Amino acid sequence: MDDLLARMTLEEKARQLDLYAAAGTLEDKHTGNGHVAADAAFLPDKAEEMWGSLGVGGIHDVYPTPVESNAIQSWVIAHNRLGIPALFIEEGLHGFDTGTVFPAPINLAATWNPEIARRTGSAIAAEARSTGVGMILAPVLDLAREPRWGRVEEDFGEDPYLTGQMGLAYVQGAQGDGLNTDHTVVAEPKHFAAHGSPEGGTNTSPVHIGERELRMTMLRGFEPALREGHAMGVMAAYHEIDGIPVTADPFLLKTVLRAEWHFQGFVLSDLGAIRRLYDVHHVAASPQDAACMAIRSGVDMQFYDFDHAVFQKALVDCVHEGSLAQADLDRAVRSVLRVKFELGLFDHPLVDPTLNTRVKRSPEHLALSLESARQSMTLLKNDGNLLPLSKSVVHIAVIGPNANVARYGDYEKEENGFHISILDGIRKLVPQAMVTFDDGKDIAAAVAKAKDADVVILALGEWQGISGEGFDRSDLDLPGNQELLLEKIAATGKPTVLVLENGRPLTIGWAREHIPAILEAWYPGEFGGQAVAEALFGENNPAGRLTVTFPRSTGQLPDFYNFDPSRTHKYVDDDGKPLFPFGFGLSYTTFRYDHLSAQAPPPGSKADVVVTVDVTNTGDREGDEVSQLYLREDVSSVETPERSLKGFSRIHLKPRETTTVTFRVPQNQLAIWNQEGKWVVEPGNYTVWAGGSSEASLSTNFFLHP
Repeated sequence: MDDLLARMTLEEKARQLDLYAAAGTLEDKHTGNGHVAADAAFLPDKAEEMWGSLGVGGIHDVYPTPVESNAIQSWVIAHNRLGIPALFIEEGLHGFDTGTVFPAPINLAATWNPEIARRTGSAIAAEARSTGVGMILAPVLDLAREPRWGRVEEDFGEDPYLTGQMGLAYVQGAQGDGLNTDHTVVAEPKHFAAHGSPEGGTNTSPVHIGERELRMTMLRGFEPALREGHAMGVMAAYHEIDGIPVTADPFLLKTVLRAEWHFQGFVLSDLGAIRRLYDVHHVAASPQDAACMAIRSGVDMQFYDFDHAVFQKALVDCVHEGSLAQADLDRAVRSVLRVKFELGLFDHPLVDPTLNTRVKRSPEHLALSLESARQSMTLLKNDGNLLPLSKSVVHIAVIGPNANVARYGDYEKEENGFHISILDGIRKLVPQAMVTFDDGKDIAAAVAKAKDADVVILALGEWQGISGEGFDRSDLDLPGNQELLLEKIAATGKPTVLVLENGRPLTIGWAREHIPAILEAWYPGEFGGQAVAEALFGENNPAGRLTVTFPRSTGQLPDFYNFDPSRTHKYVDDDGKPLFPFGFGLSYTTFRYDHLSAQAPPPGSKADVVVTVDVTNTGDREGDEVSQLYLREDVSSVETPERSLKGFSRIHLKPRETTTVTFRVPQNQLAIWNQEGKWVVEPGNYTVWAGGSSEASLSTNFFLHP
């Protein structure tokens, strides 16, 4: 690689740091979802006009077929002096293009099952790589601590430990044992860093935290994926932290990411984030200043920020002028080339044209999507054991705007996949029942149908355009007329089940008080309707758990479970308790926790803290429980959260079965960033809790010796 770098001109180096929308090199034929059609021919003249002889860094927004990517790649290699291949980069948040539609990341997290996350990352990677794509822009590892923010659905929740473990598993699945294969891709954790807590919940807004909170909370969601999973991509976010925009922050991109975490991949700016240095943050005086500032600070590739000629000329001019060190430019180019070498693009740049037909939407991938949806179903309320419903029910009314459509969430087209709606799932599971439908727009008509039914399924929540990137909300209530619809249906006195499909926690206080059963389904993918129906009728015992707190009101925000203990005052009109706490979820059976024990390592040892607890299924149904371990140091040199998740395990138990769950907590999980700006594990007394949510009450203590 160093030999190749030494032979490159400044112009060739700058070209490797630029990302192109290459759809213009193919015929102007598009599919219904806006992507280039599968039979679009490659246009060499257009490629010559766009790229000339300098090569290509990255290509995006093409979603090519294998034939298209091979044609583009062959031309790029043949028409640049050094034969450097291009890197195809596309989205892969919860599915690739028209491939398998997986549940949204918020669902994936609700499974509390890292193995499902690993398999999902692997499946998406295989479908992407079979088209020639070598990098996907996922997973999102921001902490979802501002639910007004539209992108909560893309996250794994509010907790750094859970986010870190799920993100690690996803990256390990996507990157596998090596990138030089036909089924693995570069994973790119985003949005580095702390993007999920923007001021006012509005996308790209400032984030107000100090270095201690940044290190102890926000970065811990990213660290496992990068240090243990060796993710080879990182996306630098739009926002600023304490006045420093991320794309101009060498502390984050050089000191933490490279010097401390030994990151070996490349940093891609979020779309337009470098331009914001100039026209939003106003820390750069010109486009040239912004481009060179970003590279100097640790960014390696722009993402449609400035016109290609402007960006590339800026880098060349800055090197000549001395405002951009040759070493910084070479670092960026070396990082991009390293990824291309790791992917094997220099040796095997083309993809087997037949592979995609064997991999895309394979039976294994479709089965995984359904299993992920099943495991994510989260039962929030079940008064009087209304659920599961009897399959002998005669007349079911399915009502609401989310009843007859499959809600996928952002970064996925709802026409893709099998798009099984809740109505579809119920009709298929109980074909003998009379199932009537109403979208709820005309509340009087919906109420009339509810009155004729034996049970009502209310399918409410959100959808693309209310939730998703750029769709932030000033309140968290049910949108539109849904609250009125809910209350009018409940007034009929018919047994009513509320099924929510949404991308963020909602303030459903009235429903919490008056609706007997509530099932949170989030955005469960193309088999979501089947998974919902199976949960409603007992084919599947729901065991998903919340990864975000449900507040009672928007005024409670921020409202995450692991707050600092100095937050003691309550509102005069609110008791401060959430509607549903982090980690919460019910089952059709019950579980008991006993015999909690914590064993600290001997003095001077670096061994793990070992915690054990017995869990018993005390009900009459088999089911899964998510056992959760929380911990705090009783007295510490800086204030730390009331309690923090340090372990979890999803287990399956038969009726009356007991198992012992063992948690091993590495001592580095106890480390705090102290007043001297150092990581330390402080000796002292620690309290641990084990149970089925963040409000677990069974506790014990251990003393950690120096």
